[in-house]
Amino acid sequence: MNLLERLDATIQFTAEERQVIESVRRLASERLQPRAAGYDEREEFPWDNVNDINALGLNAMFVPEAYGGNELSYSTYLACCREISQACASTGIVWATNFHGASPIVDFADEEQKRRWLPGIADGALVALALTEPWAGSDATGMRTTFVPEGDGIVVNGSKIFITNGDVCDYLVLFGKWGPLGSGKDAISIAVIEKGTPGFSVIRTEKKMGMRSSTTAALSFENCRIPAANLLGRPGEGLRMLFHFLNKSRPSVAAHALGIARAAFFDAVDYINERVQSGRRILENQGVQFMVADMAVDLAMCERWLWHVASRIEAGDEHIGNESSMLKMRASDLAMRIATDAVQLFGGYGYTKDYRVERLMRDAKITQIWEGTNQIHRQLVGRSFLVKTAGR
Repeated sequence: MNLLERLDATIQFTAEERQVIESVRRLASERLQPRAAGYDEREEFPWDNVNDINALGLNAMFVPEAYGGNELSYSTYLACCREISQACASTGIVWATNFHGASPIVDFADEEQKRRWLPGIADGALVALALTEPWAGSDATGMRTTFVPEGDGIVVNGSKIFITNGDVCDYLVLFGKWGPLGSGKDAISIAVIEKGTPGFSVIRTEKKMGMRSSTTAALSFENCRIPAANLLGRPGEGLRMLFHFLNKSRPSVAAHALGIARAAFFDAVDYINERVQSGRRILENQGVQFMVADMAVDLAMCERWLWHVASRIEAGDEHIGNESSMLKMRASDLAMRIATDAVQLFGGYGYTKDYRVERLMRDAKITQIWEGTNQIHRQLVGRSFLVKTAGR
């Protein structure tokens, strides 16, 4: 048992949770990983993988039992996200986005809304969360999408970009500004738009460097009318909901990134244990051993922080914004560094499609960008140490 496996063994899961994680691990190695290269090459949405995930009932783990789910711990979700992402990063981001989109419904929907949407999500419906706009990226408060009440409905106008699952989702959790409240951050609100709603259309899907089998869509809303009952909470509560949600979504991004990092690390270690140069295995070179040690130490320490943050979330701690930012930032930087080092250790082969480290390096990059760029997260963490002075 290597040091990362020993670390995993220290995490407290119930017998049911360990069984679920082991089932996901088998699915990932036997079915998801063998398909990953083909999906990436064809830039094809991984429907077979989604169907296999649904056959295991994995969406049910983040839906309460009262609404058809089988809710498990947040740590279990993170462990499964990491396993899926280690096998196929694109499938990992598809499934993680389901969690991201479902979370505001679980946390903030009223009883009628939960009964309307959550059973479908538990059964495998796809969810997307639409926040980013051409003029509002890491600073989401600059969004221009509007919600205007009209009779017994809400009229939506605007556009969104870079929306994972946006073209395939059954439910879209949409951020916009409540017209009567103006255009400030206090107007930010959330509504759910169901698939097929007139006025909701897909403009295009992006051609991307990595995550090529996870679709990323630009969306348009032109006089898109939805029932007033599709608003989550009250008008103007969206920013509070967003901050609450980000504390859980950023560790999810970290688990996704750590899955990529693990894949690159173990692929590299396997290769340099077998590849012989100048009469000895590559890993017998001291300089290479130093590279492997640095990767292993940083990976173990980052994963330890993942489980720490998860435990605080499960304990109900809502004041972990900086801890979540630290985790997302470090895990995604590490994924990019380990994937890059893995390519280096493979030499010329690492730059070809003969081995998946080439794909892992492409996939890792987005983890430093989505859910807030790492520059933003560094600013958030650094700013938290500013000392307030009188008169300022």
